Amino acid sequence: MDENSQGFFNTKRQLYFPPERNFLEAHLMLFHQLPNDPETYKVLKDFSYEPFSLNIVGLMNLGAGVAYRAESSELNLLHKLLSTHFKNELIPQDLQGFRPHITIMNKTTPERARALIKELSVSFEPFSVDSLGIDLWQYLGGPWQHKCSYAFAERLLDNELQSKL
Repeated sequence: MDENSQGFFNTKRQLYFPPERNFLEAHLMLFHQLPNDPETYKVLKDFSYEPFSLNIVGLMNLGAGVAYRAESSELNLLHKLLSTHFKNELIPQDLQGFRPHITIMNKTTPERARALIKELSVSFEPFSVDSLGIDLWQYLGGPWQHKCSYAFAERLLDNELQSKL
């Protein structure tokens, strides 16, 4: 995401996410798990998509956490295209439906989550975030390792690649 938005969400995450579990910067997760093989890297490297805006439209109660809810037709299309390509490899968690959000608190109590939503709702106003690319991370049983970044290009989705997905 753009630098200002990244800073905003990182600050919120540092304030509210349990420090012993806060291994990553703020992010919007497209998938919980993709195959860790050369084909995944090739698909993402060859994938061409324009940068787009996300609308941050509200707060989400995650049960034991809080997130900012995002909406974007471009994001939904991106998720659909990649889901179609990886359909045989997606885990059940990634097949449950796509609810885009940026988590700022997790692994806490439902009471703390409800209190934070109440606190943040007082001054919340919808805003936009620029989506600039995809990062690929590998889970290492607690910490995560950044594998690579794929910036969105300033061009429309390539029709040949789109037809393959």
